[in-house]
Amino acid sequence: MKQHFRMFAAYNQWANMRIYDAAAELTAEEFERDVGVFFKSIMGTLNHLVAADRIWMKRFTNGGDAPASLDHITSRDLAKLRAIREAEDKRIIQWIDSQSDRALVGRFTYMTVTDLRTISQRLAPALDHFFNHQTHHRGQAHAVLTVLGKPSVTLDLVYFQRTEEGREFA
Repeated sequence: MKQHFRMFAAYNQWANMRIYDAAAELTAEEFERDVGVFFKSIMGTLNHLVAADRIWMKRFTNGGDAPASLDHITSRDLAKLRAIREAEDKRIIQWIDSQSDRALVGRFTYMTVTDLRTISQRLAPALDHFFNHQTHHRGQAHAVLTVLGKPSVTLDLVYFQRTEEGREFA
């Protein structure tokens, strides 16, 4: 089970860097342009991913900063946001690496952000959601790039598994 989540943490880091590389080609206006995705722009979407990841990591680890809302803007500057993203991805990988298979099948308890309920659930299904959520919103970031007429970014998991970074997981 741990290898499964190690793969998703590594894939997450790889896919995030591909999206950030593509976003670096945007003008400031394109980066913030509202194109109708859930968090409006690629800037809003990338900030949401940082916010959500920090919220979940605080739940998982009982440490770190977590914003009070899912639409929190950590930074409007792409270079600063990228540095924050890179640090968060490293944190995710290190935390997954520190977990035992026994811990991954255990339970944890947390407070929701949207309606302040206490939830207790198994860790592995929550991690499935955590990584799936990132994939979902990276898809929206990809849609923004498409709407803006930018080149397609390949984000498929199998493509990652064929790279040097992902070969150990194939």
